Amino acid sequence: MARGREEHQARIDELNFFGKALVKRCKSNCELCATNASLVIFEVPPVDEPEFEKCVMICETCQEQIEKPDLIDVNHWYCLNESAWSQVPAVQVLAWRQLQQLKEHGWASDLLEMLYLDDEVQAWAQSQGGSGPGVKTFDSNGVELLEGDAVHIIKDLNVKGTTFTAKRGTLVKSIRLTDNPEHVEGRVNKTTIVLRTEFLKKVN
Repeated sequence: MARGREEHQARIDELNFFGKALVKRCKSNCELCATNASLVIFEVPPVDEPEFEKCVMICETCQEQIEKPDLIDVNHWYCLNESAWSQVPAVQVLAWRQLQQLKEHGWASDLLEMLYLDDEVQAWAQSQGGSGPGVKTFDSNGVELLEGDAVHIIKDLNVKGTTFTAKRGTLVKSIRLTDNPEHVEGRVNKTTIVLRTEFLKKVN
């Protein structure tokens, strides 16, 4: 237990070492919403060891809503119209992930379509796991999809590489999540296919 506390403290000390450089980079403002109140160092997952390039300086309000998606205040995140265009990769990743959470709102969906991330940054944004919250997957109504869920297809879909169409109303059981939050895998007509989440509705 003592060793665990020591390791935790060592990590905090190492992160705090980045503090001055982060404050200089962000000019003492949250790198997401631009407020200057109660800033904290936030590691953008997945991370193993502390890295300056994977750290951002954000306010406690942004941190809470990132870590607790149920508390999301849509109005707060209009700030992404500005911060999504940051030149800092870690900020780009956080902005992209928050926009994914909000994509049922027209302004967020439009902004996502306009954004361009370098391949490496896009892969980071879509990656899951690590010590922090990963990107979640949502159906067409903004309901979170989990591994093993059942969904209905809400639109006739032509399936590439096959001769059949996945019909509207088809029930797909035991879906599998992928690294891309916009895609899940499921079996239709005894064939495993990739389905876009915007055409799916979770079965309650």
